[in-house]
Amino acid sequence: MIRSMTGYGKGECTLADHSKVIVEIKSLNGKSADISFKSQIVPKDKELEIRKLIAQELVRGSIDFSLNLEMKGAAVKKQINTQLALQLLSDAKAIYGKASRQADQGIPEAILMASVLKMPDVLQNQEYVISEADWAKIDKAIASAIKKINSYRTAEGKALTADVTARVNSILSCLEEVKKLDVKRVPAIKERLRQKIDKAGIEANPERLEQEIVFYVEKLDINEEKVRLAQHCKYFMDTLKNDPLAGKKLGFIVQEMGREINTLGSKANDASIQALVVRMKDELEKIREQSLNIL
Repeated sequence: MIRSMTGYGKGECTLADHSKVIVEIKSLNGKSADISFKSQIVPKDKELEIRKLIAQELVRGSIDFSLNLEMKGAAVKKQINTQLALQLLSDAKAIYGKASRQADQGIPEAILMASVLKMPDVLQNQEYVISEADWAKIDKAIASAIKKINSYRTAEGKALTADVTARVNSILSCLEEVKKLDVKRVPAIKERLRQKIDKAGIEANPERLEQEIVFYVEKLDINEEKVRLAQHCKYFMDTLKNDPLAGKKLGFIVQEMGREINTLGSKANDASIQALVVRMKDELEKIREQSLNIL
């Protein structure tokens, strides 16, 4: 089953102290598993485990992972950075003493301390400790988010499969039209060459002229391109159906399809076939864009 690299998943759990953990995972297309990890409560060893799990389950993509903790009143604990507070208080007194001519009157220390406590990093949250039982709940929330993003990716993958399948069929339909036109193309080219030679009044040996015309027409032969393009289309569809991680391989196949279509266009020497080639290029470009988002 083909999956898209675009997706979103969310998981939640409530800890023993009634705090709430929210896990969110978002992903877009990418060449590898590029994981952005955002959380203030996950220790480094646990972060490595989570990164490994995400890379294993989501395989690749530009992935944003966030784990946020919403603490209830009882769970929020503050502590004063005493050393910093005393240093700031001392500095405040010194600055006021230099700036005021009435330093002996001073500012009440309680007012200064109230101001100091409002300064950055003086009043800090205590380190939040998560028990093993709570980690088990968080692990389930992470697993739930991964499951949901994979379900999202699978649904997107079905839409991608339907879209690129329709476009490959469109290319094959154009190719059938090219085959029909090609039957008349070669005789038409030969006739145009003969008319140009007659119009120019060139006298030529009939046998030598026929040989030159055949040689010229062989250069414009597109039978190999038609066969290879059909084979590449079949290989694309087989890969799409049978390889669950087909994205990169499909990109390579699209490149080969593009080469054959371009060669068809350069060798066709026929306005109707050229018009079909333009349609095939348009469809192939859309397939290329969609393939970039296939896992």
